Amino acid sequence: MRSGTRTQSGSEFAFLSITQVAQLLRRREISPLDLVEDALARIERLNPALKAFLTVTADRARREALRVEREFKRGRRGDPPGHLCGIPIALKDNFWTRGVRTTAGSKILSGFIPNKDSAVAARLARAGAILLGKTNMHEFAYGITNENPHYGGVSNPWAHDRISGGSSGGSAAGVAAGMCFASVGTDTGGSIRIPSALCGIVGLKPTYGLVSVEGVVPLAVSLDHAGPLGRNVSDACIVLEAIVGNYPREATRPNFRALSRNRRRFRLGWPKQYFFERVDPEIQQLIDAAAKCFRSLGARIEEVSLPHLDDSVDPSTNIALAEAAHYHESQGYFPVRAEEYGEDVRNRLAMGREVRAPDYLHALGVQRIIGQDFQNAFERVDAILAPALPVAATRFGQKEVMIRGEKETVRSAFVRMNRPSNLTGHPAISIPCGFTREGLPVGLQIIGPRWCEARLLVIAHAYEEATEWHRQHPPVI
Repeated sequence: MRSGTRTQSGSEFAFLSITQVAQLLRRREISPLDLVEDALARIERLNPALKAFLTVTADRARREALRVEREFKRGRRGDPPGHLCGIPIALKDNFWTRGVRTTAGSKILSGFIPNKDSAVAARLARAGAILLGKTNMHEFAYGITNENPHYGGVSNPWAHDRISGGSSGGSAAGVAAGMCFASVGTDTGGSIRIPSALCGIVGLKPTYGLVSVEGVVPLAVSLDHAGPLGRNVSDACIVLEAIVGNYPREATRPNFRALSRNRRRFRLGWPKQYFFERVDPEIQQLIDAAAKCFRSLGARIEEVSLPHLDDSVDPSTNIALAEAAHYHESQGYFPVRAEEYGEDVRNRLAMGREVRAPDYLHALGVQRIIGQDFQNAFERVDAILAPALPVAATRFGQKEVMIRGEKETVRSAFVRMNRPSNLTGHPAISIPCGFTREGLPVGLQIIGPRWCEARLLVIAHAYEEATEWHRQHPPVI
């Protein structure tokens, strides 16, 4: 493989899948150090323009690669290595990593070096994944554009004047540009799915609580989720398998080997409220085409009712505002060190201090009502189709978008499609479903019942196998 033809991107391995690379490692056609050196060279070349990585752990990655190589040679405990063993990955910079700077995209934590790993970092290390570094993010995960005033905004690999989306924008841009094979991010109001959709990759927000957020700098504890970002469904599934906690006894655990085997005729829901009320016509056309593709695969698509979703906007906002303000006050960061925050995050923390207890308690009641709406729908269908976002990637500094003749803030437009499943804790995945006329990626969102990640991934994989969108990569950069 080392003597073979290099890809158009100037890297031999950049856009191979995890399964392809794992096979090459098993056959000893490449070594973990080959992968690490290739990725580090790509980061060195691309990161100055993209600003996807805040910290690159080059020496550590090389040491880990050599250690894994020795384990390959020894045949670790006689078992074949897992599919993440020897694979270079990244972590969003709000996951604690022992001995590695963890800033959460903030000035306040710019020198913070944890003395232990987060649960996710520890699980990935046990799986043999090799950490390349920590990725840029919206400050304290409190935003959806990844325009970071302290470390610079993360550019979209498809168009450098466009945002990558936040708050896991560095992770999404790094994966999309072939700088790492996968990453793990957090999602409180869409922060895995938003950048995944904007950057043309796969992002999965699992069921609330399935992936531990222990050792993650929080945003809003009752809405925070952690999950994988990958270039295809199989890669996302492999990472998810490594980081999940315990499923209920009756639930099926995800298994990337079973993605093509567990096929059946899916019943998919098409929401008649909320999700399709304000969507750019170009995005709507691509979502309609995705539904047509599912029908060609034998899926039945029927309307489902989610009658209370319009009532979810203010309650979910109040929960996020109040819980974020509480955390920053409890740590002594805000308002004591208010001037060290970027303006947008500082303003939202100030708003959070104004949320009244009755409003917060009311929001928790609405949370239960919206959850029941979804459960009622899932009695009829296996999953629900929706846009991941109503528009494609916006330009840096852009505050508003025009959708079907109506102005809306970028923040409102992006969060509107994503926060419902944060509020209810249902799993949701964004997968590529096409490109706009300007060549910007578009994401399809699929929402499933709680603890049904296995089913959700099978549905997403069926669509992926029938299309070519996930095989498209950003132009040479």
